[in-house]
Amino acid sequence: MRARPVRLGPVEPYEHATQQPERRPWVVGVSGASGTPYAAAVLRGLLAAGEDVDLVVSRASRLTLLDETGIAFRDAHWREDLRTWLAMGADGKPQTFEPDVSRVRHWAAGDLAAGPSSGSYPVKGMLIVPASTACVAGVALGLSKDLLQRAASVTLKERRPLVVAVRETPLSGQTLKQLVALDEAGAIVLPASPAFYAGATHIQDLVDFVAGRVLDAAGVPHRFYRRWKGELGGGRSPEGG
Repeated sequence: MRARPVRLGPVEPYEHATQQPERRPWVVGVSGASGTPYAAAVLRGLLAAGEDVDLVVSRASRLTLLDETGIAFRDAHWREDLRTWLAMGADGKPQTFEPDVSRVRHWAAGDLAAGPSSGSYPVKGMLIVPASTACVAGVALGLSKDLLQRAASVTLKERRPLVVAVRETPLSGQTLKQLVALDEAGAIVLPASPAFYAGATHIQDLVDFVAGRVLDAAGVPHRFYRRWKGELGGGRSPEGG
């Protein structure tokens, strides 16, 4: 005769007061499209706002990063490479921003057992900056060929915010259909389209405008650009610059 299984004891109460605050990062995925300065600006904005970040840099994006900045992003030295990247402006010159990467956790793009690959892993949402058309297709079709695509699919199925900053022109009909599919699935499709009403005088201003719109979509506060106040010509005024 088989022994009866031992009954489980009472569930222990969850004492909120004795628990450390749960880390709930934003997942930032960087795909292979041109536009690595956009990703750097978004990362600077998140860290400046005191947000935790889980970073996924695709294999293709490492080639783009090397081509656009001369920086080789290496898994074994990612902290050093990330500091160098975030300290560089869109024009290749040093920024005044001093990056503190202690709030960043890096996951290799090929690690499909990483935290963001599971819906039970606590995150606030995901920002894909920039998003290539290949990335858009993979997420729209649910391919999950790497951690970036898998994390995006998890974000959608868990009904968390997903911002897709697509960076490509012109757009083919197939890509437009895939972007519509992402919109219908709940993602925010945010083309990397700088505006000029904020009084941009430098390439970094245009980059920061796009980064600011990404953070707006995520509900993260920032001071990246002058907001529209209904005043024509405000961007050309001394105080609006």
